[in-house]
Amino acid sequence: MDPPYRAPLYRSSLARCPRQPLVPLPHGPTERAAPLFGEGLVRPEDADLTHQHPGEPLGERIRVTGRLLGSDGRPIAHQLVEIWQANAAGRYAHQVDQHPAPLDPNFTGTGRSLTDDQGWFSFLTIKPGAYPWRNHPNAWRPAHIHFSVFGRAFTERLVTQMYFPGDPLLEHDAIAGSVRDPKARQRMVARFDWEHTEDHWCLGYRFDVVVGGHLATPLEPAS
Repeated sequence: MDPPYRAPLYRSSLARCPRQPLVPLPHGPTERAAPLFGEGLVRPEDADLTHQHPGEPLGERIRVTGRLLGSDGRPIAHQLVEIWQANAAGRYAHQVDQHPAPLDPNFTGTGRSLTDDQGWFSFLTIKPGAYPWRNHPNAWRPAHIHFSVFGRAFTERLVTQMYFPGDPLLEHDAIAGSVRDPKARQRMVARFDWEHTEDHWCLGYRFDVVVGGHLATPLEPAS
């Protein structure tokens, strides 16, 4: 498994990782008949994180576009993709985040989208800032966006992180470093996308999420 449940340099993984072998359980009513996601619950405007409030958020506008693909390279259509992130100053709009950076009243940092028939998704957002964390002395998280990919039910969920090309903090990050294979780690880095860069409006980035297979995007183990 890559990343592993236990990654010593990523301190909080030590408290979360199982200490005994996992016990397989038979599927119960929740797994067999969990609430299903319907297309009517997701609106097109949910994918635009820059127009969720009366004013414009601060920071650099970016469009993140990609495809959700299976292990065979085929698109996975009509699946829910959610993102969450810090604002341009590196702070989350969450009470647990007490980082002394300013909150942006016009940026919540969450969005969702359904993939189309060809597995495409697209988000308009603000490039997040780096922020400190308490994993080790002088620890900083590189700019990143969290991605959550759902199947048709709550029990079908995969989570990963997207990083930005050329970020000098990436090689020092314990979370990204828990992915031991350098090629797999590189699959978590978006690439600059000129095609989706809009004149006088936003820069574009491309980030595909591959589920399963030898070219899979590294996914966070379920806790």
